[in-house]
Amino acid sequence: MTDRLKKLVDKIIPVDSGLAPEIQAHLDNLTKPKGSLGRLEELAMRYALIHQDLSPPEPRKIVLVFAADHGVTEEGISAFPKEVTAQMVKNFLAGGAGINVLARHVGAEVQVIDIGVEADLSGLDGLINAKVAPGTANMARGPAMSRAQALEAILKGAELAESAAGQGYNLLATGEMGIGNTTPASALTAVICGKDPEDVTGRGTGIGDETYTHKIAVIKKAIETNRPDAADPLGALAAVGGLEIAGICGMVLGAASMGIPVVVDGFISTAGALVAHAFQPAASDYVFASHCSVEQGHAAQLRHMGLNPVLDLNLRLGEGTGAALAMNIIEAGVKIYHEMATFQDASVSEGSEAERLNG
Repeated sequence: MTDRLKKLVDKIIPVDSGLAPEIQAHLDNLTKPKGSLGRLEELAMRYALIHQDLSPPEPRKIVLVFAADHGVTEEGISAFPKEVTAQMVKNFLAGGAGINVLARHVGAEVQVIDIGVEADLSGLDGLINAKVAPGTANMARGPAMSRAQALEAILKGAELAESAAGQGYNLLATGEMGIGNTTPASALTAVICGKDPEDVTGRGTGIGDETYTHKIAVIKKAIETNRPDAADPLGALAAVGGLEIAGICGMVLGAASMGIPVVVDGFISTAGALVAHAFQPAASDYVFASHCSVEQGHAAQLRHMGLNPVLDLNLRLGEGTGAALAMNIIEAGVKIYHEMATFQDASVSEGSEAERLNG
């Protein structure tokens, strides 16, 4: 681990739960039976603890969408050609993609980052250029990228998280775009979670049975060729990862190092968080899992990090769509915490302790 990455990882400490009794006392004093708002109360608690504030700030929301291409598409593992990555970046910038619609719906900003798109997208208005390389190499034939490239992408992701915080955003969300990226996400999940590729590989863009079987074989070949080691997360990321996955890993590490919550989207985004967890398990204290994807490896990722998804809507689009929706639910919990009257404020009589516990 290089000095810059080590300093980043070493800044991450477990979330201090010392304020939990006072936060819980306030939640219990709101005009409702104890615990009756279920997970909204849990989300408000986690948000306040991450911010270490009995009166946590109102969420200012932003989704960072990392885009990159993958050399493994040469193996025919996707239903779409790699050119779609660049085309979708332009769609994001034009405001026409799913993430744009849902971000507008929940009042979140969207930043689009070229961290590894093969096409030359320079000059596009609104695009953040953080390109490390024009896509990865074919991981079925050798490492997807060098350790230096993986490190650069991680550090750029961390810098973008720091930039978002500097702009006043205090609830970040991950998004991604990259044709073929469920293949490296599956490979990383198999390696880090210690699973067979068959158990953590899904159908991505909706491939048929023959391509699905081939995709699993390609992932096995990539793992056999590169022999990634879960104990060396940077090496594993370089061997069978992706540039957008590395950027998301850095974003999670960066947010955690600053004590800022980050809402992680689906399978590919969670692969980035999974690598961040491998570097520093305490990073997961700052992560909200937005939803449980249809991609079968996602549940394994969440179990490995001990995360409970906010939503389960059979989503598998990516882009940050699930994360945007979950941000709205987290914000609802924060608003309950701030705006709901207490029994004293509303002059409402409280039930006895026994009555409240027994409903």
